[in-house]
Amino acid sequence: MEAGRKQGPGHEPEMVRRMGAGGRRRRGQRPAGFLQVLIPTRNRAAEFGVTLAGLAAQDGPDFGVVVSDQSSAEPSWNHPAAAAMVRVLRAQGRPVRLERNLPVRGLAQQRQHLLDLADAPLVLYLDNDVWLEPDMLRRMAGALAEAGCGFVGAAVQGLSYLQDRRPGEQESFEPWSGPVRPERIRRGGPGFGRWPLHNAANLTHLAAGLGLPAGAWQLYKVAWVGACVLFDRAKLVDCGGFGFWQDLPPGHAGEDVAAQWRVMEKYGGAGLLPSGAVHLESPTTVPDRSTDAAEQVFGQ
Repeated sequence: MEAGRKQGPGHEPEMVRRMGAGGRRRRGQRPAGFLQVLIPTRNRAAEFGVTLAGLAAQDGPDFGVVVSDQSSAEPSWNHPAAAAMVRVLRAQGRPVRLERNLPVRGLAQQRQHLLDLADAPLVLYLDNDVWLEPDMLRRMAGALAEAGCGFVGAAVQGLSYLQDRRPGEQESFEPWSGPVRPERIRRGGPGFGRWPLHNAANLTHLAAGLGLPAGAWQLYKVAWVGACVLFDRAKLVDCGGFGFWQDLPPGHAGEDVAAQWRVMEKYGGAGLLPSGAVHLESPTTVPDRSTDAAEQVFGQ
């Protein structure tokens, strides 16, 4: 078929017929309403396309995607690569909702807006510069169901650091043995010192040392997890979600930390190894981080 050539009814490309609505569902998988991937994006069209490509390659469970775009010009989904991945996801029977959210009122408001749009039991907050290995949604959903806690996160790995081994930053690694229990995390308190675990490629090196069989996972204790976190939506809502955005100036960061600490304190939270979430290592699109949301919410 020539590039860009349209075909009439009954002449759909083989991929579309094979991936048509519900075509990717396997026996035992949940319907698409079981899990929604929530993607906040702004001024990152190329990276956004890579993120969508990772989702299009997932092997289960079925899911939908909700995008909230705050780009200063045209939305990220207008980029040809991103638009193609939206078409692929929809052809696979995975609903994609594309929303603009302007004016820009900060990261916490962007995340709360996505939460307000969601209605699935599970919601995965996925940043727009993360590529996922094909089995990540299945493993994260399985781990959260098994743990019964508030969230399971797959911290992103910077693979440009594969040769940079940092054993000192890995000393705080502590697997969960038994059920994931609630924890109170605050800056300078017990558990806060775990944060260096997620630097560079530390998780890649830790996972290699565990010797887990294919498809298996290990939950471990975290200070917080950035960029790729699967929540039990009802538990996140019960803890207030990101409703504290109204108390913050637009220039802030750490909103994910504040929300996770609330959930951890009531329901518990954990990290997942192997992670399978790869950071694209692009420059940040949030230069103004003058307010720490966690300090604002919980005090110094």
